[in-house]
Amino acid sequence: MLLTAVAAALFASTFPIEAAGGSADPKIKAQLDQKKTPYKIDEDGDFRITVRLQSGRTQLVWVRSAVESAGTFSVREIWSPGYQAPADDFSATIANLLLTKSDRLKMGSWVKQKNMAMLVVKIPANATADQLDDAVDYAAAAADELESELTGKDDL
Repeated sequence: MLLTAVAAALFASTFPIEAAGGSADPKIKAQLDQKKTPYKIDEDGDFRITVRLQSGRTQLVWVRSAVESAGTFSVREIWSPGYQAPADDFSATIANLLLTKSDRLKMGSWVKQKNMAMLVVKIPANATADQLDDAVDYAAAAADELESELTGKDDL
């Protein structure tokens, strides 16, 4: 648990998640409570979840309270960090690996946020509790797989 707290503090200090609001979405709270998913609400109103994977490893995931719209589509983002570079720029090898892995994902894609590679999965804003739960698990597994492959550590 201490490792998770240290990783969360390190992550929060190096990568601020920008939220459109500051209040937690009561729909997401109800869905996470329904699935008995432990979470903390951060200062942006997003839901921070530490997912325990079958391998025994853990992975940080955020469910954003903000809903984004494009035309008639409304989506919610689920974020999970997979890699922290030593500097703001990624090497060409890492950048190309992230592009290749994005192409192979069933949901989501890798994005660069400062020195972090973040998996961003977008789901319908009206997704069910089961769909939200599946998307959180998917994001956690995919991000942890990248972290394990690139660093062998369990820090994120």
